Order: sequence, then C-alpha cells, then structure tokens
Amino acid sequence: YLKEIYEAVKEFKKVLFSKSTEKLHNWIKKYEKSSIQGIQSFIHGIKRDIVAVENAIKFEYSNGLAEGKINKIKLIKRMMYGRCKFETLKNKILLIEHN
Repeated sequence: YLKEIYEAVKEFKKVLFSKSTEKLHNWIKKYEKSSIQGIQSFIHGIKRDIVAVENAIKFEYSNGLAEGKINKIKLIKRMMYGRCKFETLKNKILLIEHN
C-alpha cells in the first residue's frame, strides 16, 4: 500500500506543477480504480470541485495570503475570547500587523 500511495502523491505533485489539466484527468483515470480508500476519497473530493482544482493547476495566483491573514485573526480572537472588547482586539491585530 505504501508504495502505491507514495507513487500517487509523487505523480500528483508533478501534475500540480505541470500547468496541464489534461495530466490531472489522466492521473484521476489512473488512480480511480485504486483499492486504497484514502486515494478513492481524495479523487472523489477532486471530482466534487474539479473546476477549482483545474484553476489551481492552470493559474499561478491563489488566495493563500488572504487566508493566512484571516487564520491569524481568528487565532488571536480565540486567544482573547471573553476577555476584552472589540476595540482591544482591533488594536492588538493592528499592532501585530504593524510589526
């Protein structure tokens, strides 16, 4: 099992950096008959949102920077939950971003 998983992951990484959606569809066809449940589940997820996966392969830009900032704000908010007002949270976020 490990060898098949390793090969699937290695090939998928190549597909991601190939900028070719045709290679993605070939990869899906190759591994959709796999006996490994994790690979089956992964392929099902890809098929469910195929347009987004194709766009991630075709285009170089992403929303990763925005998602990182949102994640940081949520983390700060959780740490301060119930301890302060919105004004304090806003000042803390602005202070962190300024540094």
